[in-house]
Amino acid sequence: MGKIGVGLVGWGTVGCGVIKVLRENAAVIESRLGAPLELRRVADLDLERERPVSVPREMLTTNVEEILKDPEIQIVIELIGGLKAAGKVIRSALENGKHVVTANKALLAHDGNELFALARQKRLSLSFEASVGGGIPIIKSLREGLAGNRITTIFGILNGTANYILTRMTDNGLSFAEALQEAQQLGYAEADPTLDVEGIDTAHKLAIASAIAFGTPIQFDLVHTEGISRIDPIDIQFADEFGYTLKLLAIARGVDGRLEMRVHPTLIAKNHVLAGVKGAYNAVHIEGNAVGDVMLYGMGAGMMPTGSAVVSDLIDVARDILNATPGRIPSLAFLPDRLQKIEIKPVADVLTSYYFRFQALDKPGVLSKISGVLGRHSISIAAVIQKGRHTDSVPIVMVTHDALESNVRQALGEIDSLDFVLAPTTLIRIENNDDQP
Repeated sequence: MGKIGVGLVGWGTVGCGVIKVLRENAAVIESRLGAPLELRRVADLDLERERPVSVPREMLTTNVEEILKDPEIQIVIELIGGLKAAGKVIRSALENGKHVVTANKALLAHDGNELFALARQKRLSLSFEASVGGGIPIIKSLREGLAGNRITTIFGILNGTANYILTRMTDNGLSFAEALQEAQQLGYAEADPTLDVEGIDTAHKLAIASAIAFGTPIQFDLVHTEGISRIDPIDIQFADEFGYTLKLLAIARGVDGRLEMRVHPTLIAKNHVLAGVKGAYNAVHIEGNAVGDVMLYGMGAGMMPTGSAVVSDLIDVARDILNATPGRIPSLAFLPDRLQKIEIKPVADVLTSYYFRFQALDKPGVLSKISGVLGRHSISIAAVIQKGRHTDSVPIVMVTHDALESNVRQALGEIDSLDFVLAPTTLIRIENNDDQP
């Protein structure tokens, strides 16, 4: 069989990983595919900076049109990231009759519905395994391995930068700023870490994975998103006393015909399997009504893990080319006319447990007054820790039984207005062991 021509747009870290995987594993790839994958052209605006993988000069270009117009290139890999320029590359590739592989979760979260429709119209493949979980095969598991299941829950750690920071804060007592600086020095965090630490990157991934799992168009703008930048080590210490550890979790659940999609700092029991996921690793627990609990774990980013995921898509697309079956598996797993826009459950309607830390004056009756407000809003206290007696103010820390978020917000608004409460209450949601594989 003839070669499958590939063009790469974006010669950065992941692009280098793709080239390295294609070279080092060329023989096994050809044995599995039945034809070689031939990297014909690499486009990037900066061809001069040093990289860990070299490319022959004659294959390099700063003009992406040389890839988009090349009749011998059948698959275009988009790895430049971002929205506008990357979107233009993908649309142009599809308009020029080329299949596309991308790792661009931000673009898919924002414009994926439109891009999938264009690919379907052109009878082309748009593949994106590397967009969620890097080297972990989350997309393939949801679209293929679990295709016979009704998915009920996705619950996991989908950002290695945030997980590294929280691990260092938990295990070594670092402040958020100290842990972030260390993550930046090690290359885990960008100079501008906003997407990672504010939960936006995780929300991009959750929106994509939820669409595939639950058969709905991507609805990124409805993912409730909170980050970790305001986490104080004192709350990690108190949580430990209650038997919890802190993670930035992505949570999606089908509940009574509605879909919960939320990303936020979350306390989980220290014996929960996700509590042991440390450093820059990712892990996701998927629950299907037939298979039960499935756990996927590994490096969610990095040159080689993400390069591995991109190449897996290349092989899948090349197989479809060779068998004349482009787009054999629908982009979002369900047939396009069977996707249903599921109502997203607002966070105000979420029922879960909570951790509260109040900073209050140290005087008699404070705890009873706070408890009274919570009780009037149907919030039941499960446990309390009160420290102090050596300063004018004390932290009062408690965990609750399940309560409705709207009731919690009303109660905290009332408590924070009391004259003996000295600072806004710290709130962290708790997920109990219902999701323990």
